[in-house]
Amino acid sequence: MTGHLRREPGRYLRGGADPALPEALSRRRHGGWLRTAFAALWVGLVSQTALAATVATESGLVQGVADSSVTVFRGLPFAAPPVGRLRWRAPQPATAWQGVREAATYSPRCPQSGAYPPESPAEPTSEDCLYLNVWVPTGTTPKPLPVMVWFYGGGLVNGSASLPLYRGDRLAEHGVILVTANYRLGALGFLAHPTLSQESQLRLSGNYGLLDQVAALNWIQRNIAAFGGDPGRVTIFGQSSGSISVSALTSSPLAKGLFQRAIGQSGGLFEPLAIVPGYSLAGAQAEGVDFVRRTGAKTIEQLREMPVAELLEVPFDPHLVIDGVALKGSPYDVYANNGQNNVDILVGYNAAEGQYFLHGKSITTENYTQTLSEDFPPILVRLLAPRAGNDNRSARAAAAAFEGDARFRWDMWTWARLAARMGSKHVYLYEFTRAPPFASDSRYFGMGATHGMEMPYVFGNLDSAAAAWTSGDRQLADAMQEYWTNFARTGDPNGAGLPRWPDFRSSLQVMMLGDQIEAKAVPDAESLRRIDRFYRVARAGAEHPLAALSLAIVLVMVFLGGAGFAYRRWRRRPRASEAQAL
Repeated sequence: MTGHLRREPGRYLRGGADPALPEALSRRRHGGWLRTAFAALWVGLVSQTALAATVATESGLVQGVADSSVTVFRGLPFAAPPVGRLRWRAPQPATAWQGVREAATYSPRCPQSGAYPPESPAEPTSEDCLYLNVWVPTGTTPKPLPVMVWFYGGGLVNGSASLPLYRGDRLAEHGVILVTANYRLGALGFLAHPTLSQESQLRLSGNYGLLDQVAALNWIQRNIAAFGGDPGRVTIFGQSSGSISVSALTSSPLAKGLFQRAIGQSGGLFEPLAIVPGYSLAGAQAEGVDFVRRTGAKTIEQLREMPVAELLEVPFDPHLVIDGVALKGSPYDVYANNGQNNVDILVGYNAAEGQYFLHGKSITTENYTQTLSEDFPPILVRLLAPRAGNDNRSARAAAAAFEGDARFRWDMWTWARLAARMGSKHVYLYEFTRAPPFASDSRYFGMGATHGMEMPYVFGNLDSAAAAWTSGDRQLADAMQEYWTNFARTGDPNGAGLPRWPDFRSSLQVMMLGDQIEAKAVPDAESLRRIDRFYRVARAGAEHPLAALSLAIVLVMVFLGGAGFAYRRWRRRPRASEAQAL
């Protein structure tokens, strides 16, 4: 599902991108040299005083607001509102303005039902949502600052760049510029359909949310120098589906050269996608046809006129699609063929990821397999899930371990291994183990270091969540911010006063981030190797279906032969009466 719809006048992307892509997806804009020259006058002057700063962007002047130790620019448009005829089209250039635009308030988040994280405060929602926020540290520096760009998680269904959790104050205090960007979600961000593909010169549709991310990165390339940032030192990072997006961007030719480092927190797309039909363009388009049918719309034009609230009521499962342009292959295949963007990699997972996905579920020894089969293919559960154990407590622990391994641990471990083998400059792997001190009335009480628990530490915004934070929590948060920003600065997280984090390429070790910060061998690696072997067979079967069919027939014959042999032995066994007679 990608979206490169009607061509607007634009220029080529570096890295071999197609000229049919719109200007918003290009590093350069007409007249950009004049704006860039004027913007250069502002480098290093952004936050010299406590007064609000004014910066020249390609679209016009923007005025930020002083906020403690940073100047923040909220709600900067990086693309035109994707509304009306631009719904389900690739992002187009933002409209220029006259005078000074006040950048004091956040933009609405993109349309969605619910929120991620679930306890996030309510925000306005609008299709006019393609905006980003920039935090710049106060004071001057002798050279441009590294830039960190955050893509939120939420299953490609939920998320917002404006959450208090993602405030960039603390990270900016470590000498980086922090950017958070919105991107389209759900059907508005990932619908593929034959009619939409026919509208496109590239004959593609979908992946609009991914193209939004590329457009934001191109905006940064063209504008971040005006804020004092270094367009040659950009780090993208994200969590959950934001991290999945990061794994896709490291594999996308459209993103080549737009960033130099990537951080993935609990999310990757390295499974054998060839066995899932919906990940192909044809399969995604078939899903789109079914979605349109369920909306009741007869044409795409009717669908474009449908109110957002009605669209959100129709179930849709958003996902990225291998379209041959934005994604030429699955991230696994791209890395395996050494076709990834050659950037520094820092990735990891949390020790108790799976507990998040068992919230509200009762796991027993009796329903163990059935419950896991609601989240995973039954064959995967039967072949790879650990034993349930002898009691319900053991069953829940086993289910949580498998949820974490299958959803996140294998992906992050595989990402690190592929990057290490295929020539990435630096590769680092972590496991977050700290159990935040949530009260008993919190949904996270007793979940330990579950999904998303590292984020308050990474951003230094512990106080955005109600918990009895200790000095140990704050020390860990400080250390993690140092690691993350050091990595953004040089590609190496290590620095003075920090425990040494070994490069995964040479050590194959994981950095434990918790009560103790230390490097160790990857825990329970055998469970990851079992998943790896299964996926290897599945991938081979998808690539060589005839060979896979032959192997399946042989296995069935072996099984039937073994079963027949066992049955004959069973039939020949002495019966009880015969045994007594003997």
